[in-house]
Amino acid sequence: MKKTCWLLALITILGVAGCGKEPQAPLETEPDAAAGAAGQPVTEVSGARIARADAEPWNWLSHGRTYDEQRFSPLDDINTDTIADLGLAWYFDVPTKRGMEATPIVVDGRMYVTGAWSIVYALDAATGEELWRYDPEVPKSWAQYACCDVVNRGVAAWGDSIFVGTLDGFLVSLDAATGDVRWRVDTIDRKPPYTITGAPRVVKGRVIIGNGGADFGVRGYVSAYDADSGELDWRFYTVPGNPADGFESKALEKAAETWTGEWWSYGGGGTVWDSMAYDPELDLLYFGVGNGSPWVRDVRSPDGGDNLFLSSIVAVRPDTGEYVWHYQTTPGETWDFTATQHIILADLVIDGQTRKVLMQAPKNGFFYVVDRTTGEFIDAEPFVKVTWATGIDKETGRPNEVPGARYEDKPFLMMPTGFGGHNWHPMAYSPKNGLVYIPAQDLLAYYMKEPDWEFTPGFWNGGTEFELLHLPDDPEVVAEIVKSMTGQVVAWNPVEQRVAWQYQHAGPWNGGMLATAGDLVFQGSLIGEFAAYDAGNGDRVWKYPVHTGIAAAPVSYAVDGQQHVAVAAGFGTLVPLFGGKPLASANFRNHSRILAFRLGGNASLPAPTASAPAPVPEPPDSTADDATLAVG
Repeated sequence: MKKTCWLLALITILGVAGCGKEPQAPLETEPDAAAGAAGQPVTEVSGARIARADAEPWNWLSHGRTYDEQRFSPLDDINTDTIADLGLAWYFDVPTKRGMEATPIVVDGRMYVTGAWSIVYALDAATGEELWRYDPEVPKSWAQYACCDVVNRGVAAWGDSIFVGTLDGFLVSLDAATGDVRWRVDTIDRKPPYTITGAPRVVKGRVIIGNGGADFGVRGYVSAYDADSGELDWRFYTVPGNPADGFESKALEKAAETWTGEWWSYGGGGTVWDSMAYDPELDLLYFGVGNGSPWVRDVRSPDGGDNLFLSSIVAVRPDTGEYVWHYQTTPGETWDFTATQHIILADLVIDGQTRKVLMQAPKNGFFYVVDRTTGEFIDAEPFVKVTWATGIDKETGRPNEVPGARYEDKPFLMMPTGFGGHNWHPMAYSPKNGLVYIPAQDLLAYYMKEPDWEFTPGFWNGGTEFELLHLPDDPEVVAEIVKSMTGQVVAWNPVEQRVAWQYQHAGPWNGGMLATAGDLVFQGSLIGEFAAYDAGNGDRVWKYPVHTGIAAAPVSYAVDGQQHVAVAAGFGTLVPLFGGKPLASANFRNHSRILAFRLGGNASLPAPTASAPAPVPEPPDSTADDATLAVG
């Protein structure tokens, strides 16, 4: 390591004042990993350690490494001068064949990562040796309630515990040393079809977890549980319920004024299924809120309205869940334009003034810069092609919508689509050069209301006509449509609100980002390459064939003084579920693995084996009655 990185570890940390739940201050030196993680005691994670994560750059203690979720590693042994010597250090075969979306957590030589079905794996970060495994035994039938595969985006570490949210709605505390269950709590109402795919965060001794299911007719909320006991501390609902039942807070009473009709009978949506960030100085917890249920606003709120807090960024007090402010990216959301995408906190000099900002590139195609103290809108500009709005009003922060974009009377050609100009795949921010790296994509689709739509509890309830999304039978036409689906790394200057550089991929739905002090940006791709780019100009300076698509974001850590870059590889998630036909024609295969790279690494992956597509089995004889068949 360059001395500048490791001198940070000599800083004396006094800790962060809190509520008495801070177990341990940052370590001052990297633990000796020569004996392997299995021979080392588990070290505790605390808010002090996460807040001062730069003092121990060998670790990746939280989902975005730091509370500000910048996904920037101070390690710099792997850099533009040494990148050619980067090789595979080890790999771990994950025994499932579904999507991989997790960000690994690395604590002093131990790696904790999740795979499909919410299974947790503890690995030796130096060798990839499995230390323990926890399988929550999610009922396979619960997959029917997951819009976008049985994925999981990772765990959280606090004290000597590891926390995971399971697809079927449980939050589980595990012993970090053994994987034994310490407590397990049910976080959902088991009647509506909720799911959990997001990674928890832990702030001030509280495990924060949201959920998914807006497409199936649920009411969104985010909850905080005591990390020691599993007791519920607070819950913040993101959309108001039935006014006749009273409101849980003044904020929801005010939000109800932006709804009409009997929205509560459809659930309302607004699930908090991914992004969060925390500012210890302001003591504000930020989270992104999802789409409406159903998608079509005219159905859930027939007389219009903004429908708060759908498609909003909300700031609350982490001790109580008390509402502080919100900013809505897409008022009156009607396109599945969630604001659950990655949130990054940074201090930027704008117009000569240092501003504490929050940055997000949500599905709707605009890159937002918001004051994170007050929620004041600062600026927004498109980072992909946009057809539904001409821009964001600089005074009001509201979109200038294009006539017909709400597809009230006829279909409208939308860009972006519900897949988003940017989806859940994490961005990264480099404080060295001030750029944000966005895994962006350009996709188009016709939106149209579904004729004679009726709400069906427990099933998909979009209210839009998906027949328009079906691909034709002509393979040449399919090939042309696939060509129009593009994906790119967009290096974005958030101060000047413009593209600094762009790297064009072969297609959309590429992996999340990692930026490092070595002036590199790492990302995996849909077509099975893991690559490094020059952070300043976008030149691709290194690539490695991994034989499977990558959607997850990489991390960087160090053991025995050697910097590593690791990523969860494995194809699956949303795109294969919706785009199986064109992807099958491209012969994509899934090999779920955890991959770790280091300078001088000389391991190799097994050669990929060709396999013919599995034949479609003949369906069994139907035993359903007419009423069941009518539902579908």
